[in-house]
Amino acid sequence: MSDPARIDLHTHSTASDGTLTPPELVRAAADAGLDVVALTDHDTTAGWVPAVAALPPGLTLIRGAEISCRWFGVEPAIPLHLLAYLFDPAEPELAAELARVRQAREERGERIVRLLQADGIQVSWTEILAGADGGTVGRPHIAQALIRAGLVATTSEAFGPDWLGERYRLPKDDIEVFRAVALVRAAGGVPVFAHPRASRRGRIVPDELIADLAVAGLAGLEADHEDHDAAEREHVRRLAAELGLLVTGSSDFHGTHKTVRLGAHTTGPEAYERIVALARGVTPVASS
Repeated sequence: MSDPARIDLHTHSTASDGTLTPPELVRAAADAGLDVVALTDHDTTAGWVPAVAALPPGLTLIRGAEISCRWFGVEPAIPLHLLAYLFDPAEPELAAELARVRQAREERGERIVRLLQADGIQVSWTEILAGADGGTVGRPHIAQALIRAGLVATTSEAFGPDWLGERYRLPKDDIEVFRAVALVRAAGGVPVFAHPRASRRGRIVPDELIADLAVAGLAGLEADHEDHDAAEREHVRRLAAELGLLVTGSSDFHGTHKTVRLGAHTTGPEAYERIVALARGVTPVASS
């Protein structure tokens, strides 16, 4: 683990809203020169087994998920994402909550499609579900339908204010963030706050909340991320140092849904080793 530029702890496959299947993702990670990759699909562990089965030689897989959370300390509540690493997927309470959120995602997606259709926009919920291919349905799947219909050119444009970013954006039923941290810890996992200062995504939570989450069991903050500018990254690093939290960096790779490449941002070996040491759920899977 001598090269810190080879650990990417945030990626997505077709089990949620990425464009590579789990086997394709781990092969692409190896081809990108990574030593360690974390599979962190939204609210699901469905990609774990196929990713392990296809793991190329020399690559270590960290099994995880990106959990949809919400902080209710302000009105309206602020959505945020928690990266959960190496938790036990069979822990009943966490598994039940993830299943509930996946169902909520699907229901929200169908409501968004009905809003689009009511405005005369020709998109098909049946086709969107088929495009998700059994994975967790997300707004990127609807974005692809808008692209196919010739209404937008890119996923980024589809996420703009005229489309899924504002006009046709609806909330979903996420997990209260303190409960999410507690559930991940109870399942033996390691919770890390994903892109906590990404103001370009919308509202961000105050540092005071992150301090309270640290007391409640939050282990780390994702600093190096495509949606953080230099000042935001520095802010996250300074806050993590004050709170004794580990710091990660990662690509948040989604395949062709985003332009960012695997390994574009990476995690240092010390933070990686802390995550592995803290975990009590499942272990990293190393391919010989």
